[in-house]
Amino acid sequence: MKDSVPQGVISLKEKLSTSPDEPVPRSHHVVSLLKSTCLYIFTSGTTGLPKAAVISQLQVLRGSAVLWAFGCTAHDIVYITLPLYHSSAAILGISGCVELGATCVLKKKFSASQFWSDCKKYDVTVFQYIGELCRYLCKQSKREGEKDHKVRLAIGNGIRSD
Repeated sequence: MKDSVPQGVISLKEKLSTSPDEPVPRSHHVVSLLKSTCLYIFTSGTTGLPKAAVISQLQVLRGSAVLWAFGCTAHDIVYITLPLYHSSAAILGISGCVELGATCVLKKKFSASQFWSDCKKYDVTVFQYIGELCRYLCKQSKREGEKDHKVRLAIGNGIRSD
């Protein structure tokens, strides 16, 4: 993992290095059950205005185990191609990387034309996708060196058969 971050980005590693070594005092603990709310993700509003979808602790635990279930480890570098407001990116991607101690690669915007060069540049070993992303990649013109990468696994929700 590289220790440098782009200008304007705050490093979580840097923030953690300034945190106390002592555990959080019990007086600050809250009771949390598997059915307790962990986070809210807003729907895209396809049937009206966006609505907050309640995501439980159990759903996050299940989602964060997906990378592990596919054999990912702390040594993997996971390219999360989705925006973080997407449940798959937040739960499977970010939570999965945190669970494993793996590195994740994020970009401001997905680019099919830059995808494989990004994978090479950041030593990506695993990428996460939904639906059409793989189709977008297949429609790209072949480029010199596009197969020169370390990607061994793509985890996603499948592709339409057509």
